[in-house]
Amino acid sequence: MMGRAKTILIIDDDAEFVAMVRALLTAAGYSVHTALTAQAGLKAAQGLAPDLIFLDATIGGEPDSYATLRQLRTLPGLSRTPVVLVSSVHTGDLPVFQVTPNGGWVPADLILPKPLDESRLLAEAARLTGG
Repeated sequence: MMGRAKTILIIDDDAEFVAMVRALLTAAGYSVHTALTAQAGLKAAQGLAPDLIFLDATIGGEPDSYATLRQLRTLPGLSRTPVVLVSSVHTGDLPVFQVTPNGGWVPADLILPKPLDESRLLAEAARLTGG
């Protein structure tokens, strides 16, 4: 890769999933950072200004995934950062904007099912980071 490596942040409370995705993306040349809670993820996102964020759709704790995504969309420098929701609840691709359980909208760029298809993950990472 020429120039600086694209930065990807993974926010997910499943440590095994995080380790697998981190290894895959690191091997592909990305600079990968991780957070195991939504709060840590929000803090990391503000400090890193990543090129792409993978966010667990069912992350535990407060804020939940939907609140985290809404917060990301309001932060200076992060409002246009691509966010991919990853979900073990859904078995197929979902439309980009989904209605949440409380009736709100999810402003994600893409929603991918878990387990992730590795080649699709890498293709989407390249597409969404422009690299």
